[in-house]
Amino acid sequence: MFFSKNKKRLLTPGRFAVILLGTAISSFGIYNIHRQTHITEGGVLGLILLLNNWTGISPSLLTPLLDILCYALAFRYLGKDFIKVSLISTLSLAGFFKLWEQFPPVLPDLSAYPLAAAIAGGLFVGIGVGLIIRQGASSGGDDALALIISKLAHCRISWVYLATDITVLLLSLSYIPLGRIAYSLVTVTISSLLIERVQMMGAGSKAKKAPIPALEALEKDLSSN
Repeated sequence: MFFSKNKKRLLTPGRFAVILLGTAISSFGIYNIHRQTHITEGGVLGLILLLNNWTGISPSLLTPLLDILCYALAFRYLGKDFIKVSLISTLSLAGFFKLWEQFPPVLPDLSAYPLAAAIAGGLFVGIGVGLIIRQGASSGGDDALALIISKLAHCRISWVYLATDITVLLLSLSYIPLGRIAYSLVTVTISSLLIERVQMMGAGSKAKKAPIPALEALEKDLSSN
């Protein structure tokens, strides 16, 4: 089990189980809904789908490659504790992508119902990623990338998240029709709101949230900007 410098346990069995659940839910939705209906996400999740379409490389390989690259670039800001726990979610997400790829999609193809697909996709990603972040881990390289840009550009991190999401959606026009991108905005909005809601559930109990020290330091640093 991972420990921080002060010997505090970073990853308890309960936290590990919730991270696994979160990555299972989010990857299941991306594989069964997003990839079938050509509705994408923003950030690194959307970039994974974009590169998968451009290159044919499996998301199970793209996930760790992109995340590790982002973590390496932001190592000096995030620190070892945050990255140790986040690597668990990265490897777990890649593993579940590999698992789902062994089977055909198990959900009905909602391509004819893009609004329903956008809502369902947003629910899967929002709940899954929210569970991961609630455990004090990163759901992917988005957090690392956003932190770097925020530091270099001296702007609020919320604006960075929005800018990276829009950038990925615009690039996705290379393989997704404009109408589908509009539905992708619906998915991004739903997932973003749901991530925050899941993360804040029971926020009054510090014992329930139990964020790792590195994440607490990160939040303080960002709030001071």
